Amino acid sequence: VQLVVSGGGLVQTGGSLRLSCAASGSIFMLHAMGWYRQAPGKERELVASVDRENNTDYTNSVKGRFTISRDSAKNTVYLQMDSLKPEDTAVYYCNADGLSDELGEIVAFDSWGQGTQVSVSS
Repeated sequence: VQLVVSGGGLVQTGGSLRLSCAASGSIFMLHAMGWYRQAPGKERELVASVDRENNTDYTNSVKGRFTISRDSAKNTVYLQMDSLKPEDTAVYYCNADGLSDELGEIVAFDSWGQGTQVSVSS
């Protein structure tokens, strides 16, 4: 299962960006999809996640500013980022887990998309 990320870029403090992540391949079932980020010198952290029932979870620092959403028909997850702050600057990664159909065999997968840079200037 492949994840393709789009979006990201440079924005001023208080601005907005939207990230998209589309999953493709032999998907049998998608479970959770989420966004992680990694700032220079820091560990990768979970930013937001959404499960099959559209239950969402956010790290405290982005609550009220970021919104994760999911289009199950398109196997796509979005991250709307508003009121961006310089501390949001990081490389953002998409992650998805679920089940794939590998020539008739159902196997679990946990895939990562390519990172996309989000930079917020002060």
